Amino acid sequence: MNKININRRKFNAALGSAVAFGGLAPGLVIAQPKTKIRIGYLHVLSVDGHMWIAKHLGAFEKEGLEVELREFNSGVEIFQAMIGGSLDVLTTGGVLSNFPARNQGKVFLLNNIEQSVGQVWVNGGAGINTIADLKGKKVVTTRGTTAHLCLHEGLKTVGLDSAKDVEIINQRMGDAVTSFIAGAAPAVATWVPFNTAIKAKMPTAKKLFDAGKMPQAWIVDGWAARNDFHDKNKDALRRVISAWTIANDYIMAKPQEALDILHKSYYANLKRDDVDEMYNAAKFYSTQEWAKLYADGTAAKWLNQVTQFNVNIGAIEKAIYADKYFDTSLYADVMKKRKA
Repeated sequence: MNKININRRKFNAALGSAVAFGGLAPGLVIAQPKTKIRIGYLHVLSVDGHMWIAKHLGAFEKEGLEVELREFNSGVEIFQAMIGGSLDVLTTGGVLSNFPARNQGKVFLLNNIEQSVGQVWVNGGAGINTIADLKGKKVVTTRGTTAHLCLHEGLKTVGLDSAKDVEIINQRMGDAVTSFIAGAAPAVATWVPFNTAIKAKMPTAKKLFDAGKMPQAWIVDGWAARNDFHDKNKDALRRVISAWTIANDYIMAKPQEALDILHKSYYANLKRDDVDEMYNAAKFYSTQEWAKLYADGTAAKWLNQVTQFNVNIGAIEKAIYADKYFDTSLYADVMKKRKA
């Protein structure tokens, strides 16, 4: 029997040509290796809604991504996990402008603007009827988050300072809401959907205010990557963005269908009205509108507004601003590819 020698280089070249021209024999499939990416998230529609829709539509798989999803209770916890190396990227709320401003993570994608997501609730029997009545009171919340910013800016409207005029009790948000319901503090600064637990378990509680009428307290929700992951895996981040654009286009074109999917498959523990409330508490933009907001500096301005809040409350001493921690080039690359 004659020994057959195969030149590997020639074989690979021929195989490549066969693939290019669709000439592979039936049944011969070359598996495309998927890129595994570990994603941390908050279970808030304005934060994880795009992620779930992308997953539902198969957008991550289409982009060759194998996603491992892990839920957290606050943006602080997610960033700590990512910095520690157990996550590659995350999607969160107000803390998006905190850790990256310390050079701990790079922002590369935005979801929407939280407008009425941050809320302050009070015990109906505590005699707190106006924002000014919070002076000298205990308020339980999670420092440096959407909720803290809402409280801070609300107090400023009546000449009060969150660092001096109220006693902030810092807890994880789930614990903060539990403490408030248990009567440990007469007020809580929180975010939707934690308000659903308050309404269900404390009927006498009332919402004192939310961030809806305070643009200075609006938050940009979005995505950040670990510094080293950002440096070495830009193609994977572009694919995350591509998957996100598929989800965003769907949400913008068919919002009610998207909410049906989110409610049925990912927020089944909530009433549909609560899911609608989360959606309506944020402002969404089209994929093309985001490209303009990135390019003209508006998005960076929104991020800087929250970074400055962290500076003002003493959470960050030497902050860097969005022009240093917000990488808009990846989104621009994806948009160019969509137009091609």
